[in-house]
Amino acid sequence: MTAEVQKYTLEQIESLELAPGFEHEQLEGWVPELASEDDLKNALEKAFDYRGDVTITTRAGKKIEAYIFNRHTGAKLADSWVQYFEPNVDGKQKLAYDQIARLEFTGKDRAAGKHWEDWVKAYNERKAAGEKNIALEPDAEE
Repeated sequence: MTAEVQKYTLEQIESLELAPGFEHEQLEGWVPELASEDDLKNALEKAFDYRGDVTITTRAGKKIEAYIFNRHTGAKLADSWVQYFEPNVDGKQKLAYDQIARLEFTGKDRAAGKHWEDWVKAYNERKAAGEKNIALEPDAEE
């Protein structure tokens, strides 16, 4: 049995390259209610996906400004943890879920308003204007 190979024009290939993205929740400034274990777990999942810093208040009252880069959800809150980086602190930090009293999405969401479609549009405009050797670069951080 042989597979039939379909030939595509360059225009057809370029149209296939633009896949629809998905809309990220607007979390910047959000302070979730942590009334239950599920509330805490769901909020920490969102914090893991967030592209900005969060502020964690521990049960002992310590405030931690952090970028969460890893998490593990165990059977109990004490077996669950987040790993994070703090500004001006060397190395990775780790905190058990059961030590978290409050979570705030305080940092700027670095990816807010940035969509692949916008990048493709800018590329196509530059290409149509005749530019050569063009590359799309991310915006500078503010």
